[in-house]
Amino acid sequence: MAHVSDLIAEDIELYLKTHENKSMLRFITCGSVDDGKSTLIGRMLYESKMLFEDQLAQLEVDSKKVGTQAGDLDFALLVDGLAAEREQGITIDVAYRFFSTDKRKFIVADTPGHEQYTRNMVTGASTADVAVILIDARKGVLTQTRRHSYLVSLIGIQHVVLAINKLDMVGYSEEIFHRINNEYREFAKELGLNNIVTIPMSALKGDNITALSENTPWYHGETLMGFLENVQVDDTNVESGFFRMPVQWVNRPNLDFRGYSGMVARGSVKPGDLIRVLPSGRESRVTRIVTGDGDLTHAISGQSITLTLADEIDISRGDILAAIDSLPGVADQFEATIVWMVDEPMLPGRPYLMKIGTKTVAANVSMLKYKVNVNTLEHIAVTKLELNEIGICNLSTDQLIAFDPYKEDHDIGGFILIDRLTNNTVGAGMLHFALRRSQNIHWQAININKQAHAATKRQKPFILWFTGLSGSGKSTIANLVEKKLYSLDKHTYLLDGDNVRHGLNKDLGFTDADRVENIRRIAEVAKLMVDAGQIVLVSFISPFHSERRMARELVEQGEFFEVFIDTPIHVAEERDPKGLYKKMRRGELKNFTGIDSPYEAPENPEIHINTTKLTPEQAVEHIVNYLTHIGALS
Repeated sequence: MAHVSDLIAEDIELYLKTHENKSMLRFITCGSVDDGKSTLIGRMLYESKMLFEDQLAQLEVDSKKVGTQAGDLDFALLVDGLAAEREQGITIDVAYRFFSTDKRKFIVADTPGHEQYTRNMVTGASTADVAVILIDARKGVLTQTRRHSYLVSLIGIQHVVLAINKLDMVGYSEEIFHRINNEYREFAKELGLNNIVTIPMSALKGDNITALSENTPWYHGETLMGFLENVQVDDTNVESGFFRMPVQWVNRPNLDFRGYSGMVARGSVKPGDLIRVLPSGRESRVTRIVTGDGDLTHAISGQSITLTLADEIDISRGDILAAIDSLPGVADQFEATIVWMVDEPMLPGRPYLMKIGTKTVAANVSMLKYKVNVNTLEHIAVTKLELNEIGICNLSTDQLIAFDPYKEDHDIGGFILIDRLTNNTVGAGMLHFALRRSQNIHWQAININKQAHAATKRQKPFILWFTGLSGSGKSTIANLVEKKLYSLDKHTYLLDGDNVRHGLNKDLGFTDADRVENIRRIAEVAKLMVDAGQIVLVSFISPFHSERRMARELVEQGEFFEVFIDTPIHVAEERDPKGLYKKMRRGELKNFTGIDSPYEAPENPEIHINTTKLTPEQAVEHIVNYLTHIGALS
């Protein structure tokens, strides 16, 4: 390996100590496809002499075999490690690389340029201090340049390097450089990006990377490496007194010790400090700061510690310990920005899991206000977010959470959304502020509760949720079940899909977004009826797993029974009691479940009725026998 410092050979301990005390800078490279991001990082690794001799030898071999530089060294191959990337000459995944100079250590994320991999760019940018946005001098400012710049401003990166690359391919034209610089700064002004340094360069040739180039005598600014070595990033979180620590683990090794472990997200703390636990609001005083190397006299942002407190307080994972003189907000409804990251669209009302800091709660988008056209910054009214789209929305959680706005604190103001079924991350978001309604609306204590209502009716309240294709027989069977329960002196109510759309849900259509809202509303109504002590029969197609699961989780365990009315679609179409399939075949109905809109069949329903084998009367007998057997009708 070509050594960064002669100290490695002369005094390794001194070198390691010097290296340990260097500051760390995280930065990303982004921009449109084939703007030279990977080549730039490869060149920086080469110039900083961070390559082993066998890596250089392999680079020479690979450059001749799959390189794009006619046999010359193709520095992009040092970063583009995936076979698909090398074959196409593009970056697909986020590639992280470490290197250092005499002044600083660096972690660089090479992010994809293709629009379909925008979600990967968000991942790489989430921890960056500086963004290096590359522009191909031949192409100028492109849509993806604007998209990445918008995301940079959204994520809150304060320092931007506008690297106008491939100037060697336009004769190192000063005129082109200034034209692109002026065009970009006009757009950046609208985004609030103010700290911009523009550098003319050729990543392939090495112009203005580590030394000023003779090819651009008209440029008198900094080199890229010079800027990265000297830029001062905001470290106020380390110095400020606004202490924040999300609790990651309640440390209880024995009866004599109880501590609260986590990483200090912001500010500093020392023994004797008063802190408040949020969202509960309880207060106590720090007695010790415990680490594996012994107790500390103080701790700052970035340190992992265990705090002990003077008082026995109920504290759980996800709670936030905060300085008492500057507290985060507490709410359950927010305005937020969401970047959507998967092919399946984001639908308002659909339940997700939200992870913020160390806390995970149930959440849903209660209203999608608009999406942002990242090219024009226009606000566009939409009913859903598609892959890579960015929207402003109202977000609701099932419990109070402590937070700071994202622009003030990325750690407890940023969040991810997780699919409840697959556990995949589907979106990333930033909290703006708490909605006033979250502060002004409170639960009213009611003396006559669900148990009292149920006792007067001498029954156990529950929901019997019938789901199946149109024409499967849901309404027929649900109606017969209600008659049977009525004959047993049970207090029931049947919520039928068609009937509800005449009133409560008359404003909803049949798009996926409207179907989600349709089920959300009816699930809330069914919950209220269960609270009133009723047995509620719900007969809706309810095509999606997520919404049926949401309905189940609104009530207590043992109060929800899913009844799958299983009928093959060709049988349902033969029956066609309402003539809907005929209308669909004539092209008069769109988004028809089972044809051009999906139906996600239940995987583990409590009751499975195959209507090709059972008559409606036999189905009723089967359902009532099941409810009797488990004690639901006792």
